[in-house]
Amino acid sequence: MRTSTAGRVGQYTALLAYLVFLAFPFLWLVSTAFKSPRELGSLHPTWIPRDPTLDNFRQAFDEQPLLRAAGNSLLASSAAAVIAVLIATPLAYVMARHRTRLAKAATGWVVVSQAFPLVLVIIPLFLVLKNLRLINSLAGLVLVYVVWALPFALWMLVGYVRAVPTELEEAAAVDGAGRLRTLVSVTAPLLAPGIVATALFAFITAWNEFFFALVLLKTSDKQTLPVVLTHFIGAEGVADLGPLAAAAFLATLPSLIIFAIIQRRITGGMLSGAVKS
Repeated sequence: MRTSTAGRVGQYTALLAYLVFLAFPFLWLVSTAFKSPRELGSLHPTWIPRDPTLDNFRQAFDEQPLLRAAGNSLLASSAAAVIAVLIATPLAYVMARHRTRLAKAATGWVVVSQAFPLVLVIIPLFLVLKNLRLINSLAGLVLVYVVWALPFALWMLVGYVRAVPTELEEAAAVDGAGRLRTLVSVTAPLLAPGIVATALFAFITAWNEFFFALVLLKTSDKQTLPVVLTHFIGAEGVADLGPLAAAAFLATLPSLIIFAIIQRRITGGMLSGAVKS
């Protein structure tokens, strides 16, 4: 009994330490965003600003086109998430229900594709998009985001599809439903939590992505928010810390808000009440 209690205490202690480790950068970012320049230059920094100010936020919006960059990021991220899910859902269904050699090869491709570093693929991608005249285009960036998110989206959705009992699809077939009708009317509603989780993954990945946007987008009117954040760092590497922290804090809010809204659907039971006893 004592051993079990000690083990639980150790687990909770490790979990608390991990949460503190994850939360520290964000909490320090929030604290920095509300500090005055005098506090930012202090040799004895504090967690809570002594004299909170919104000047960093006003300066950030005055110095850089944050709203336009946020709009570009929102458009690219939303389009990439929707397109990736629309492509991945039927493909995942086929891979999960038809375990042929081709499906196994596709699963292997999904795993292997995640091992390629970005630097290795950026030159071929740049040349392909140049031939398609999609350089410095949000459409080209969306295409790259879809291709980059699709393997992991497939991997996620295959697991969700396999969790759906085949008895439900067999019952639909007995009632005369075809494959497409079964997928749309029976399987897809049960996959809603998985589809939402996959779309969230694709959205957050695209929203936070920096390297592709930096290489493919040339003009300031097309740049996304992560790229614009680098403009708060001067030519000599000196960062305008206050406005940078304020802009970075605003850039993290969409991901946090979206996750807070849909987290109940993600954690809810996917198949509760789906199968009759």
